[in-house]
Amino acid sequence: MFGDIRNTQGERLDYTVHQSQSKALVILGHGVTGNKDRPFVVALAEALAEAGATTLRLSFSGNGDSEGRFQDSTISKEIADLGSVLDAVGQRPACFIGHSMGGAVGVLRAAMDARIHWLVSLAGMVHTQAFAEREFADVTPAVGCMWEEPSCPLSSTYMDDMAAIHSVLDKGTQVRVPWLLVHGSEDDVVPLQDSRDIVARGPQAHLQELAGANHVFSGAATAAMIDVVVPWVRRQVVA
Repeated sequence: MFGDIRNTQGERLDYTVHQSQSKALVILGHGVTGNKDRPFVVALAEALAEAGATTLRLSFSGNGDSEGRFQDSTISKEIADLGSVLDAVGQRPACFIGHSMGGAVGVLRAAMDARIHWLVSLAGMVHTQAFAEREFADVTPAVGCMWEEPSCPLSSTYMDDMAAIHSVLDKGTQVRVPWLLVHGSEDDVVPLQDSRDIVARGPQAHLQELAGANHVFSGAATAAMIDVVVPWVRRQVVA
């Protein structure tokens, strides 16, 4: 629908569009080690399109079938990737939905880019340095991998970027668009407290906590998450 989308490094970004009647566009971005084809991302995209919202699910560079190296994948690079997608889709007002690290990408892009008219954070990462230290402090960059996944080598580039950003808490105060946060009580990857911290300072933010949901909204939590996100998007974006 939008042709070949490439980032500023010239890398092709893989995406899938779920067409509907809305002029506005919902863009779905995944978390670290994820891609556009994670089951809950696909399920959400299909539900959004059925509700009338044209939806694009994206694999950031270095992930899934997008070009680029995984070890170059950082929040900063993904912010730029999202900018390239917004350039490619033209004048359509956009809603960005970001999961986990994609949530941090969304906050930082929305704080600086007026083309994002609505924002949704799913189990959104806020304290980036704390996350990296908590999850990967015992992994040697360029030697070990994230969560022992061979396709996801840990790099100094990633760790340095997480430390430099440190937290998106302050940038959250600069998000002036309608903003929904959804976070599970049983998330053992990004603590629920991350969302509680940022919603306390985000003037447009509303947090929906899902009892029993884990980081990737497994099982029944997928439907529970969709039941929160889709009506909100329908009211904000489709209407």
